[in-house]
Amino acid sequence: MPPVTLTTLRKMKDSRERFACLTAYDATFAHLLSAAGIEVLLVGDSLGMVIQGARSTVPVTLEDILYHTRCVAAGNQNALVMADLPYMTYAFPEQAVNAAAQVMQAGANVVKLEAADNLPEIIRVLSARSIPTCAHIGLAPQAVDKLGGYRVQGRGTHAAESLIETAVELERAGADLLLTECIPASLARIITQQLTIPVIGIGAGSDTDGQILVMHDMLGATTGHVPKFVRNFLADAGSIDEAARGYRDAVRAGSFPAPEHCFD
Repeated sequence: MPPVTLTTLRKMKDSRERFACLTAYDATFAHLLSAAGIEVLLVGDSLGMVIQGARSTVPVTLEDILYHTRCVAAGNQNALVMADLPYMTYAFPEQAVNAAAQVMQAGANVVKLEAADNLPEIIRVLSARSIPTCAHIGLAPQAVDKLGGYRVQGRGTHAAESLIETAVELERAGADLLLTECIPASLARIITQQLTIPVIGIGAGSDTDGQILVMHDMLGATTGHVPKFVRNFLADAGSIDEAARGYRDAVRAGSFPAPEHCFD
């Protein structure tokens, strides 16, 4: 498979081909997952919870992301590598440019930023400097304390319209990808149809252009509460490689997420 780029993902959206994304944090799993045909690897700040044992993503530092991005880039075969900008590393344009530049130099192809009031401005500044971006809307884990917990977002007419407006504004600002987390499936469908950029979902129904899961959740290694949108693909596989390929195939076929993994 040739290297996956933003152009690859745009063409897949245009041809209505779904693509699969998973988090990765080290060279070994990056090699395995990319060799299995996973199109996008995310060096997520979820590493704070699944690698470091923190209760949220807030304690993750830029140095943490840089280290794990280098590891993933070293093992990656041909996937597009996306990396989170951690909590409070992109509050201001100059700060965002500095953090994003370091993450790109560590081996990322795209940086991901969670929604905030000034995110369109930040996206515009990064786009003007040719830094590819993925805007993250819906449930924003870095803002979980302000949101009052891990709650479904976008329910109700006003909340749904606000998220649609935000998504359109972020695309206009220059975002190359959009990630929607924990929103009603019907709302994610509308957003995906309205945007020309690829839309990735997690807990956002089956009609987005791509799907993403935390790798540990996909392998049934979830500790504590198992989110509704998670499926253990290792349970029906003989190996991690087979589980990754099963996840990839289910996403491409549209059989994952199934209705039981979606929010109304």
